[in-house]
Amino acid sequence: MSEIKDQSFVVIEPKTIQGEYFKDLFRFRELLYFFSHRDIIVRYRQAFFGIAWAIVRPLLTMLMFTLIFGRIAQLSSDSIPYSIFVLAGMIPWQLFANTTIDTCHSLLNNSHLITKIYFPRMIIPISQTVVHLVDFCVNIIFIALLMVFFQVKLSYSIAFFPVFILLVLTLCTGAGLWLSALTVKYRDFKIIVPFIMQFGMFLSPVGYGTFVIPDEIRFLYFLNPLVGIIDGFRWTLLGISHPYIIFSVSFSVCLSTFLLFSGFMYFRSTERSFADQV
Repeated sequence: MSEIKDQSFVVIEPKTIQGEYFKDLFRFRELLYFFSHRDIIVRYRQAFFGIAWAIVRPLLTMLMFTLIFGRIAQLSSDSIPYSIFVLAGMIPWQLFANTTIDTCHSLLNNSHLITKIYFPRMIIPISQTVVHLVDFCVNIIFIALLMVFFQVKLSYSIAFFPVFILLVLTLCTGAGLWLSALTVKYRDFKIIVPFIMQFGMFLSPVGYGTFVIPDEIRFLYFLNPLVGIIDGFRWTLLGISHPYIIFSVSFSVCLSTFLLFSGFMYFRSTERSFADQV
């Protein structure tokens, strides 16, 4: 019998040390670009309007809100044209809603990769935030053009606009990590999340201002992290403020940061089982 020679094997497995995992996220940063670029191309491929859909959808929703809340209900927009008032609240809402819905399916849609090779699975839900960030940027350009058309002047508060962009991205990423991991284990979230988003817009100050909320339930209303984010967008873009904006923004910062941290920890704790469950 021929002598069997020793052979060396390389075992590829997820990193258990958080510092090593962050290094892997950086090493696989090109994979983040690949996933994002792929989904952007697929999303608008063979679409007649192409990237213009990023404007068409919020535009139609804005017109509906303007008719119902602006014309019929005659809700106050604090002397700002109601269409711009609504759009300033809709931009962060749509970024959150669309990202949240798509991250629910993200791991399941890439099961063929998860079961074959190792890479930080966290890249997949994060890439969905990047995908919808493209639509977000298009909408920012659109509202800027509307502000020029309606001659809405900017104030010093515009300097804080990047802060609230970072805040809504923090919320999107935290919610995405939670829901993408939960959906792998509980498929019900694929149905529950879109259902919640259908009426979640009306529980956030998109078509109305926070100043119309009664004082008795105002602080309970602030538990919705999007309230402070939308308030911040309207303050930085349009100069609209209210006496409780510091509280609403503070609640949003705390809740968004908590969701990001806890979402990261939960995702890491369940990541090893993804290949067996997708």
